[in-house]
Amino acid sequence: MPRDAIAALLEWYVANGVDVAVEEEPTDRLAPPRPMAQPPAAAPAELTRPVTLQAAEAPPDPELGHRAARALAHAAPTLEALREALTGFEGCALKLTAKSLVFSDGNPAGRVMLVGEAPGREEDLQGVPFVGRSGQLLDRMLAAIGLSRDDVYIANVVPWRPPGNRTPTPQETAICRPFIERQIELADPDFLICLGGAAAKELLATTEGILRLRGQWHSYDTGKRSIRAMATLHPAYLLRQPLQKRLVWRDLLSLRAALDGQGG
Repeated sequence: MPRDAIAALLEWYVANGVDVAVEEEPTDRLAPPRPMAQPPAAAPAELTRPVTLQAAEAPPDPELGHRAARALAHAAPTLEALREALTGFEGCALKLTAKSLVFSDGNPAGRVMLVGEAPGREEDLQGVPFVGRSGQLLDRMLAAIGLSRDDVYIANVVPWRPPGNRTPTPQETAICRPFIERQIELADPDFLICLGGAAAKELLATTEGILRLRGQWHSYDTGKRSIRAMATLHPAYLLRQPLQKRLVWRDLLSLRAALDGQGG
């Protein structure tokens, strides 16, 4: 293939979230397994000795990851210390495939904190949450009620991008949860906005669907005090379902009224 064609194909792969190479020949995943070849009768001792993975090659132990996350998050006295703790944290396998730690953006002293689920490709490349198409829409949503990134604090439940933008597993989310809880506690906003059903389920401890949950005010304990929290639709969902922007507009108006001291 010509060089230009190869470059165009690679750009197309990247735009569609392709992270890994695949084999040239297709693999039938439904085919029965091939019989294993019998080992030679007298294999050398070094070939029959059990192989032990080195610590650097072994995946992080989930339980150790949980305990380490809780300890590190609790010990961080400031947001900057929490960022440093996450930078050195090795308990979540997502860190092995992500390019960047996507910790936060905006004003940590802002009255409003917005939390999404996990970074995407653009966020991973820049190390900043909500900078892709979803982030651009979020900026317009905030501007519609007179806010900007200088007025709010933005983070994610999971600070590393899952490969291929897949959904984080429950285990990955659980390991990261102590960090986002501590991040909310240290930022201590007046209002917490959960962007999307995944963030809402983690932070508001609910199994209710986002379309039923959105727009309602809840109470969230930051560890210091109880603050008002609300879930709304994720900007990425609105890009796929633009007619639902009318619902988010109602949620934004409710937030604006609460900021102005008019919320019920």
